[in-house]
Amino acid sequence: MSERYVFDPRDARYKSPFGAVSCGTEVSFTLRPLPQEQFTACTLLIWQEFAFTGQEIDLPGGAGLFSGTFTAPDEPELIWYGFRFTRADGSMVWLGKNGYCAKQEMLSWQLTVYDGESTTPEWFGNGITYQIFPDRFHRLSIPDPTGMVGERVVHQGWDEPMVYKPDEKGELRNNDYFGGSLQGIRAKLDYLQSLHVTTLYLCPIFEAASNHRYNTADYLKIDPMLGTEEDFRQLCTDAKARGIRIMLDGVFNHTGSNSRYFNANGFYPELGAAQSTTSPYYKWFNFSHWPKQYDSWWGIHTLPAVNENHPDYRNFIITGKDSVVRYWLRAGASAWRLDVADELPDDFIADIRRVMEEECSDSFLLGEVWEDGSNKISYSRRRRYLLGSETHGLMNYPFRTATLAWLSGGDAAAFRDTMETIRENYPPAAFYSGLNILGTHDTPRILTLLGADSSAPLGSKDLRAAYRLSDTELRRGMARLKLAAMLAYSFPGSPTVFYGDEAGMQGFEDPLNRGTYPWGSEDKALVAFYQQLGALRMQHKALQRGSIEYLYAKDGGLVIRRTLDGDSVITALNAGDEPLVLTLPWMGDTATDAFTGHTFSVKDSLLHLSLAANGGMILI
Repeated sequence: MSERYVFDPRDARYKSPFGAVSCGTEVSFTLRPLPQEQFTACTLLIWQEFAFTGQEIDLPGGAGLFSGTFTAPDEPELIWYGFRFTRADGSMVWLGKNGYCAKQEMLSWQLTVYDGESTTPEWFGNGITYQIFPDRFHRLSIPDPTGMVGERVVHQGWDEPMVYKPDEKGELRNNDYFGGSLQGIRAKLDYLQSLHVTTLYLCPIFEAASNHRYNTADYLKIDPMLGTEEDFRQLCTDAKARGIRIMLDGVFNHTGSNSRYFNANGFYPELGAAQSTTSPYYKWFNFSHWPKQYDSWWGIHTLPAVNENHPDYRNFIITGKDSVVRYWLRAGASAWRLDVADELPDDFIADIRRVMEEECSDSFLLGEVWEDGSNKISYSRRRRYLLGSETHGLMNYPFRTATLAWLSGGDAAAFRDTMETIRENYPPAAFYSGLNILGTHDTPRILTLLGADSSAPLGSKDLRAAYRLSDTELRRGMARLKLAAMLAYSFPGSPTVFYGDEAGMQGFEDPLNRGTYPWGSEDKALVAFYQQLGALRMQHKALQRGSIEYLYAKDGGLVIRRTLDGDSVITALNAGDEPLVLTLPWMGDTATDAFTGHTFSVKDSLLHLSLAANGGMILI
């Protein structure tokens, strides 16, 4: 950051408190320009984005030191700020995030002001999340698709290759099923408990005409191939007995064209919006020319977009006494994940949170957002995801992006700066409630990304479908995956495992990343590694709620320390191709290595350690 000697918002000597603040908080600013710059006055320049108002505050001082305070507004706000210096001759110099600059560039630092009265359940961020694509996790029998919505093809063999090619119309129909079920998940709860999972995030489980079920057909019915409502209730009960909560995937921006609400193919007996303008669902959708032309998600005609502002739809999904959101919380769910949160109006999300808190005070609301959610703009509107009335937390895609960049030859300092920006911009509760992902149903498998040779010929889907890592690639991918997992389990927020990543599953983009879990042929050593990480996370409060400090971040080397109430954990990682020797401050006289085989010593409150190439350790 240019001109750090003048102002650094991450240093308490310049700005306090750190990062985002609650409404009404007094924030102090101190600037230390060099005396030879001969500034005689300093002004803090404020712009409140939602209130659309500006403010100028003189910071008293002189001779290289200016200091003053600003009181955050009483309502949640997104503030942009910078500074103006004045010399005795009246000339002015502006200071922004990138140093001294032209006037129009200086309002570049961000101050998030959030509702400090709202609360966020700690159970989510403290724990470990496991994401399941239900059709591909575990089946107990081969299902019969007769009478189910959509044209379904069921694989007889669990290990058969999936269908990944489009049909004659160029569409990937996603209508091949393997038969994973809720009872299948229930049968593996002991396994999930061995991983110390505390939240099961299930991709959609409601009736739908596809294996991914993001084209909901009936929000109040479990897809019969997955089981029954009683199966779901029993899964929730048995999971809760093991300390595991269930998060459901809410797809509320669009339905399926074959849903009972749209009913393009007439599968359901009642009239849908595509069949009659007298349908009770007709006004849920926006037709430009009924019935063939209508708004849809990203122009995909099988995903007609709903009008979230229509009172009947909002009543059905959220506010009604037996709404979808309420119904499944009563059935045993503890959380909702909002698919494509960017597509949902702010007040729609706020209504969901309000109703969730009415129904179950410690329920958790997660949003799918791929960028920094504190300042996200979607559809030309600045969003309010984290200001206290909408989501509790977001999918932490910035963590995934920064981790992959570092492990693929990038600089650890870039990872640190990216994550410190997130920590600075997010309210603390939101930062500690992020879903820290390495892979999801929307991304290639993490092992494949970290191991595959970038020069391999992978230009066609057929080549990517057939591709498996060579022994050399697999060793590289495994070493990097372990580093990524150690980082995720050591970082604030909920470390998240996409089913099978802990077993060594491979695959490129959707649907190649959605293979069946390899029961009986897992990489048992990798599973044991994840089990050990899970135990470590749950044994140490410092890894759950502790402060974070970067002790080293340069090239391939990354060392973080988590501390809480005297419990201190250091995670030291080396993604470089050469060994790394470091000497770091240590709080005690001894240290315990959570993973054996590494060299370290403690002497005179200093930690001396040696990290192999692509190696890491966690020290207690």
